[in-house]
Amino acid sequence: MYSSTGSEASNFVSTFNTSFYLIAGISFVFLLGLTVLMLYFVFRYNRKKNKTATQIEGNTLLEIAWTVIPILLSLVMFYYGWVGWKPMNKAPKDAINITSVARMWSFSFQYENGKESPDLIIPVNSPVKINLVSLDVIHSLFIPEFRIKSDMIPGREKSMWFLPETKGEYDLFCAEYCGLRHSFMNAKVKVLSNDEFTAWYTDTSSVASVAEEVSTPAAQGLAIMKNLGCIACHSTDGSKIVGPTYLNLFGKQQVVIRNGVELTVTVDEAYIKQRILDPSYEVVKGYPKGIMQSYKGKVSDEDISKIIEYLKSLNEK
Repeated sequence: MYSSTGSEASNFVSTFNTSFYLIAGISFVFLLGLTVLMLYFVFRYNRKKNKTATQIEGNTLLEIAWTVIPILLSLVMFYYGWVGWKPMNKAPKDAINITSVARMWSFSFQYENGKESPDLIIPVNSPVKINLVSLDVIHSLFIPEFRIKSDMIPGREKSMWFLPETKGEYDLFCAEYCGLRHSFMNAKVKVLSNDEFTAWYTDTSSVASVAEEVSTPAAQGLAIMKNLGCIACHSTDGSKIVGPTYLNLFGKQQVVIRNGVELTVTVDEAYIKQRILDPSYEVVKGYPKGIMQSYKGKVSDEDISKIIEYLKSLNEK
């Protein structure tokens, strides 16, 4: 079903490269050949050397050749593309299942034992199946050195798989323009030895929320917000990006639009909780609607309290 040579970053590199070099080679031959032929015709049949134009009725052999040869070349290119693409669609049954969650603008990778990582950590020479989930817009998970890429479409179940063949660290990007900070949406693929991966995977101490690793509620709130990707859309220094800044936000009077009507509200505990759980209820004037997702069921009341404590701490700056 799959093989490992250990000579490439993944098992799909060889077939992908073969198709690429074949198509590029055919294209180059035609580019060179047609360019040379065009230049020959320009000089051979220019007006000075061929003052009287010759009408050519047709050439059956030539017409058959320029019909059959391109068809055959297209079939050859299709064959190599098909051979490389078909195995990508069915992951081995013993593949490691990992869920990649994409949001503006970050990836997170969730494992079957509850671990979560901002980077994709996998063992060498073991097939890996990645279930692709997007929480907001279309993203695209792309690992160039593995020669794999797949779109992540909200509401649609998709997956991709590969066999990492060489230990090392590789780049992972979003290859679908997904908004203002699309270029910041990247991560690392860390291919470890089986022993290294087992040690990391079975280290249950890191399964606990990162918020538990810090002391004060405000610091825990910041950790929660980083984990949820909030900092990608909201600044903490007063600068305007996708959403309102967190700096001096708590207690501030905000003009919001609710059902097409402008209202002035106070940013208090109830407002923040409502915005986290139901962001489409109203939107701050001057900012786009429908960008923020609902975190209902994803954060607890205790987490929201810690987030509020963090926002309060920003008023002290």
